[in-house]
Amino acid sequence: MATAVRIWTNARLATLDPKLSGLGIVEEAALVVRDGRISYAGPAADLPSTLITSSDLVDCGGRWITPGLIDCHTHLVHAGNRANEFEMQLAGASYDEIARAGGGIVSSVGKVRAASEDDLVRETLPRLDALLAEGVTTIEIKSGYGLTVDDELKMLRAARRLATMRPVSITTTYLGAHATPADYRGRNRDFIRDVVIPGLRAAHAEGLIDAVDGFCEGIAFSQDEIRLVFDAARALGLPVKLHADQLSNLSGAALAASYHALSADHLEYTDEAGVMAMEKAGTVAVLLPGAFYFLRETRKPPVDLFRKHGVRMALATDNNPGTSPLTSLLLTMNMGATLFGLTVTECLAGVTREAARALGRIEETGTLEVGKSADFCLWDIGEPAELVYRIGFNPLHRRVWGDE
Repeated sequence: MATAVRIWTNARLATLDPKLSGLGIVEEAALVVRDGRISYAGPAADLPSTLITSSDLVDCGGRWITPGLIDCHTHLVHAGNRANEFEMQLAGASYDEIARAGGGIVSSVGKVRAASEDDLVRETLPRLDALLAEGVTTIEIKSGYGLTVDDELKMLRAARRLATMRPVSITTTYLGAHATPADYRGRNRDFIRDVVIPGLRAAHAEGLIDAVDGFCEGIAFSQDEIRLVFDAARALGLPVKLHADQLSNLSGAALAASYHALSADHLEYTDEAGVMAMEKAGTVAVLLPGAFYFLRETRKPPVDLFRKHGVRMALATDNNPGTSPLTSLLLTMNMGATLFGLTVTECLAGVTREAARALGRIEETGTLEVGKSADFCLWDIGEPAELVYRIGFNPLHRRVWGDE
């Protein structure tokens, strides 16, 4: 059977190759794809003439090519919305006050429990399509709104089904330790024993999860309670990540690092000790400006400390019904720059290379390098900074996933 080769010519590449400086820019470039994998990314002048004459050629018209975008932290599968809580926030209620009054995460649980798997898929598809339309080729989806074994499994099955319905790579994360439902209020350890860990084992047995997450916060779970979940994940050989230090400093970043977590996410209250622990463990800092903006927070994540200690930073939408109903990774980059002070290079790396690292998929995607999946985007832009600069404008020309 003949090998399928396609050459994308007359292009400008932002490879995000870590061996190159900055964005890894290559002008007057070509990208060669062989059977859905990148086999060359570099100067067009270095391509063998025999390859050019015997392959399927695509003229990119001088457009920029970047790796496909990666949304590495979402709660995309959910039912209904929480617009009423948004009104409460506008009236002055804090996220903590809303949660303690019975709102927040728990308020989404009833809707998810009442929804069928088909319902969840149907409600999620428009959100997924919005992200794909902006160049997303890989997305992480968490459970966490079921809070029973059966409902957590239902969410994960719905997430996996989405990958059979759209050209996208989906990684699924088990977030049973997201909140304590009303029937277990005040009994977090019982909930972990009765629901979270059995659900984790059942999901793993069914092949439904790629990683395990938890919410370490005063309104959620303590360090000791999260350790119970992470120890169970470790016993199954599953990597972990953590919602950490969003509303207070419970040393969640250091906890995540102690388990060599793929990522610690939010991190507004992380201190220098936590940052240093993350650097030592290789844990990626996933910054979520959508939630920061939506909740009108004022405490920013310690970006300067991440830079000082060499902690890699990713960006994600944190799409969820309560604190970040955001379905634009392009807008997320602009928020990362304007709200958190990230550079253009940090923003673009944060939704490609470092997002892939935060999912444990850096060997597969996130850069335009030989051997990686041919997931990339062509953009109608004059320079890469436009992807971060514009607000409410989508310059995507073409999205390619595995060179389909």
